[in-house]
Amino acid sequence: MEVIGDATLYLGDCLDILPEIDFVDAVVTDPPYGIKMDKGFNGSGGFGGSGKAINRRKYNDCWDDVRPEKKIFDILINKSKVSYIFGGNYFADILPNSTHWIVWDKLNTMPTFGDCELIWTNCDKKSVKKITYEYNGLIGKEDKRVHPTQKPVELMQRIIQTVSKDKTLVLDPFMGSGTTGVASINLGKKFIGIEREQKYFDIACKRIEQAERQGDLFMQKNNHEQLNLNLT
Repeated sequence: MEVIGDATLYLGDCLDILPEIDFVDAVVTDPPYGIKMDKGFNGSGGFGGSGKAINRRKYNDCWDDVRPEKKIFDILINKSKVSYIFGGNYFADILPNSTHWIVWDKLNTMPTFGDCELIWTNCDKKSVKKITYEYNGLIGKEDKRVHPTQKPVELMQRIIQTVSKDKTLVLDPFMGSGTTGVASINLGKKFIGIEREQKYFDIACKRIEQAERQGDLFMQKNNHEQLNLNLT
C-alpha cells in the first residue's frame, strides 16, 4: 500500500482488497472489457492508404483477457453512493438496469474506432447525458499516453465533478495508470486506487505524486499571494 497525500493506492487484485475498504462516495472506473484489446489491433501494418502512416500499437499485457466477475460489480455498488462504469454496454448482462447513462462523444475522425463510449451509472436520474471531448481512440490528445486505454484527465474530472461534496472519496478498483486519481487530486478529492499490474501501479504512483506536488505548489502560491495582498 502507498499513501500519497489524499490518495491511498493498493497493488493487488481488487477482489482481494475491496473487502478491506469502507464505504465510499463514488466509484469511477474503466474496467477491462474482456475483448482482448490488450493485444492491440488485429492485423498488421498501420492506418493510412499505404498502411505506413500510423503504425499499429501492440501490447504484451493481458489486462483485457477477461472481464470482471459480476460479484466485483456487486461489491462496488454496495460500497458506494454512486458508481460510474465506463464501457457499460460490455457489462449490461451483469449490471442492474440503469435509468441514467452518460455518452462520451469522442468526435472521432478515425473509422477504426467507435464514435462514442457508454458510461453506466446507478444515479437515480432518468436521462441520457452527453459529454463531448475530442479523443481519437488510442491516439489521444494528451501529451503522453502510458496506458493503452488511458482516459483524458479533463474527462474524468467532469465525471467526478458531478459528485459535489468537498472531500468526496473516489474509488477506482481498476486504476491502470492512475488517471482517475490524478483527476480526483486535481479537484481536491480523496482517492483510493487498486491496480494489479506492477508497472501500471508504479506509473500511477508517480502521476498521482506529481499531481499532489502541483496542488501543493498551487496552494503555496495562493497563500503567498494572499499574504502579500494582506500586507499591502
